[in-house]
Amino acid sequence: MSLQRFLHDWAIPAAIGLAVAAVLLFAFPHLRGFQPTAVSPQSFQAPVSYARAVNLAGPAVVNIYTRKHDPLASEAPSRNPIIRRLQRLRSQPTLGSGVIVDEQGYILTNHHVTAGAEQIAVVLADGREALAKPVGSDSNFDLAVLKIDLSELTAIEVGDPENAQVGDVVLAIGNPWGVGQSVTQGIISATGRDLSFASGGSYLQNFLQTDAAVNPGNSGGALVDTYGKLLGINTTILDQKGSAAGISFAIPANIALKVMRDLIEYGRVVPGWLGIEASEVNPRLARAFKLPSTNGVIITAIYNGGPAFVAGLKPGDVIIQINDDPINDGNHGIAAMATLKPGETVTITYIRNGQAYTTEATVSEQPQSLLQPQGQE
Repeated sequence: MSLQRFLHDWAIPAAIGLAVAAVLLFAFPHLRGFQPTAVSPQSFQAPVSYARAVNLAGPAVVNIYTRKHDPLASEAPSRNPIIRRLQRLRSQPTLGSGVIVDEQGYILTNHHVTAGAEQIAVVLADGREALAKPVGSDSNFDLAVLKIDLSELTAIEVGDPENAQVGDVVLAIGNPWGVGQSVTQGIISATGRDLSFASGGSYLQNFLQTDAAVNPGNSGGALVDTYGKLLGINTTILDQKGSAAGISFAIPANIALKVMRDLIEYGRVVPGWLGIEASEVNPRLARAFKLPSTNGVIITAIYNGGPAFVAGLKPGDVIIQINDDPINDGNHGIAAMATLKPGETVTITYIRNGQAYTTEATVSEQPQSLLQPQGQE
């Protein structure tokens, strides 16, 4: 077979066929069979570094050193080597962390970091040092407010702990073991955590739980999101003996800031009071009251003359929202009321007899002597 005949009978038709097929596949992509799904890079984008978040939040986190009075430490050195060693240990400063939340020099830390301190020194991330003045402290919330007089301070930006979700990446910034500012990374393990079984009856039962490593010296430091915004004040680990690694807790930033404002303005914490007693809505109560879910808190008692009484609320009503904040469960209800300020008017959404209603109540401070609440023996 001649080359000319081969080209005429086979090669040229084959080339034409391939060209036509290519044109058809280009013009009609669905003919290709497999169709790769177009995915936006943002839908699976994950940061390879959290350096930007640390650079934003780090300058606002300080190291705190305190010296506490101890009669034994102030005595003349003993000749007994055991007593002398104990005297040296007791004279050494304790350590912790804090967060600059205001450019005027206000710092949030833990009550247990500064309680009983004779002297409090603060070391900034840029190396500057200052003596801190105690402004106020509250053991129930385990929070304390300090103030330093330095210029050009970097205040941390506050995030939205109420919308934090389990699985969100978080960073813990503090001064563990006194080694200097350090950063650990983890996730939000739980929200609205109740520690009444372990915290000695602390008023606050709405902690953020994280598995970011928190060690002695981290107390009072910042728990931030991946944007460097403050979510909480690192406070405690579950087991001080170290057998509960990966379980630590932080006070939500919105509650911590409310406590700080109270301590600055009143010298004490003034929790908002609606004049109710309430409990969580469990599945049994939800069925009994024909509720669509277990969200909210059910009012079990109303104090005569209290804000809720004046607003028309009754025992058996289920509060599902305060202002724009949904009350998902009892812990969220406690947290929502803890951030209320006496004198402010709030909008309460509640369910009564299967119907949703709204009312307004003016928050007050809990009176020293209470009237007998309705709905209780």
